[in-house]
Amino acid sequence: MGRARSARPRDGLGRPLPYGAEGVPRQAEGIVREPGETLREAQRLLDAGMPFHAHEVFEDAWKSGPEVERDLWQGLAQLAVGLTHAARGNAAGGARLLRRGAERLVRGGPFAEAYGVDVDGLVSWAGELADRVERGGRRPKGAPVGDRDPRPGAAGPAGGTAASGPAQGRGKGVEAAEEAPRLRLGSR
Repeated sequence: MGRARSARPRDGLGRPLPYGAEGVPRQAEGIVREPGETLREAQRLLDAGMPFHAHEVFEDAWKSGPEVERDLWQGLAQLAVGLTHAARGNAAGGARLLRRGAERLVRGGPFAEAYGVDVDGLVSWAGELADRVERGGRRPKGAPVGDRDPRPGAAGPAGGTAASGPAQGRGKGVEAAEEAPRLRLGSR
């Protein structure tokens, strides 16, 4: 069921840190949650600038949930990993995963609708972010995310922090917390 998890500490974007360094607590693996709980926990992590950790929550959902919901949870996981790569400064990988996640999310539509997932908003957000990171652009601070209003209190930590800074040797990444999408219709 996938590769064994490394005990090496990680930063807020899931990057390995040197052994002995203080990392960000990892998500426990194999937690079975109800769909609403999965979405709430993932949203909390996205808002905190921790999309890698949100991806782990979605991964638990696709591994423990019904096969017919796999596209929904894998699509959401790919969106979270796409944001992770974009925040790390990996524009090509981030854009590719954002687009792949949006395509898969559309296939999971019937279940997404039942759980209140904003498929149209997420697909729009993913496409806009993918296009922008490929062009090397960052969203101006406070600018609307997609066609929605700016989210009060969603501004992330300043660049270079463990939760949102770009990786060494790569382009400037986006701020993960600032770019966090709204997963559900009518949230915040």
